[in-house]
Amino acid sequence: MTAATPLELADFRAARKRIAPYIQPLRITPSVSLSQRFEREILLAHEYLQTTGAFKLRGAMNTVLQLPPETTGVTAVSTGNHGRALAWSARQAGVPCIICMSELVPRNKLDGIRALGAETRIVGRSQDEAEIEAKRLVAEEGFTMVPPFDHPQVIAGQGTLGLEMLEQVPDVDTVLVQLSGGGLISGIALALKLQKPEVRMVGISMQRGAAMIESLAAGQPIEVEELPTLADSLGGGIGLDNRWTFALVRDRVDELVTLNEHEIAEGIRHAYFTEQVVLEGGGAVGLGALLAGKVEPGNKTIVLLSGRNIDMHKHLRILNGEDE
Repeated sequence: MTAATPLELADFRAARKRIAPYIQPLRITPSVSLSQRFEREILLAHEYLQTTGAFKLRGAMNTVLQLPPETTGVTAVSTGNHGRALAWSARQAGVPCIICMSELVPRNKLDGIRALGAETRIVGRSQDEAEIEAKRLVAEEGFTMVPPFDHPQVIAGQGTLGLEMLEQVPDVDTVLVQLSGGGLISGIALALKLQKPEVRMVGISMQRGAAMIESLAAGQPIEVEELPTLADSLGGGIGLDNRWTFALVRDRVDELVTLNEHEIAEGIRHAYFTEQVVLEGGGAVGLGALLAGKVEPGNKTIVLLSGRNIDMHKHLRILNGEDE
């Protein structure tokens, strides 16, 4: 049985209109090399072109634009990209912002958040530990929590990608999307399937600490050890009190795939050397899944390239076999 959803098609359309002045429209182009290789049409969705370098800007901006005027400030737990998006969105709205993060977040993402005027607080070695500080800010200082994924307004913002995909490619049959906490793929899957239920959704994560996939296997949200990975933006738990994304991914995503570190690295390499774009590990997992033969493309497949905020030092360590 499919779980009830917090959103209707009208919510995605309203979110798209709301955030339009602040985001870059989705650019979709064919991949000549992959289309020739698979003898099917492979299209790349270049969402890394957003101002903050990743898709997270859509959900953060949609949420911040609906805050009440008396908001004291906003906070969030982040592996980097959500924090950067919320910092940028908060600055547009003139709202103070504090991002809570674990020690595993790469330095380049910390610097990116601070450059946007937000404060960062490093707490522990997991998102669950960092969340303790974020909850304290809410309880003691009156901040508003903006979750990275498990929130209807965030899901609606990310789902605007699904609207743009279907408008540009109405005959799409397969979509490859990154899977971490599930806000991105939940939003896209809902926005697409509310209009075209037969679209095949494939969620892709890493083998090192794929919290959503392990939770789905267990039948409920569980805690998963966070491990260093090239796809650092896909790290973190889904929350034991997950309200929306666990059920949405369970009911709306058709296939789940995990990649090892070298398969992720190959996705990054293909993006750079063949497609001539720079992607972080999490942004390149769709490419990695195709190249590794872990996903059979449809007749017309969209591969979402979700972020460019790469830690090149980590990439080089993986390629040299130093982070096995």
